[in-house]
Amino acid sequence: MKSLFDQDSYDEIRSRLNALSEDSERQWGKMTPGQMLCHCQSPLHIILEKNDYGLKPNWLIKTFFKKSMYNDKPWRKNLPTVPGMKQTEPKDFTKEKTKLVALLEELNAQRERDNWQAHPTFGELTKEQWGKMQYKHLDHHLTQFGV
Repeated sequence: MKSLFDQDSYDEIRSRLNALSEDSERQWGKMTPGQMLCHCQSPLHIILEKNDYGLKPNWLIKTFFKKSMYNDKPWRKNLPTVPGMKQTEPKDFTKEKTKLVALLEELNAQRERDNWQAHPTFGELTKEQWGKMQYKHLDHHLTQFGV
């Protein structure tokens, strides 16, 4: 499984983001490209300790869903979105892309860091698990828009 902490994987995600346009067609789901870019900022806000979106520990989710966040199996299409991270209002594509790129750059600047806070729902994650989860989320949504 690729990790956003790996420079080649980071570069791949940045390249795919550059290929995304406001006119990219979604393959599934309801979000527009701008909404998706805004949504993809949420997990980066969590790892960078900017917002926890009111998430709470949940033993059921932690027990049965945690490993799927960072394993090699792709996420299925149309998974439900955490309410605080759901995007339904129109979003400006260019502004949201700029914000997402800035968060990615901030995370990339910290890729050598070893100690990361616990996830508010999943609890303790290793650096490897955090990196895989961040890559997997972005990959899922970029694939959603064919890039």
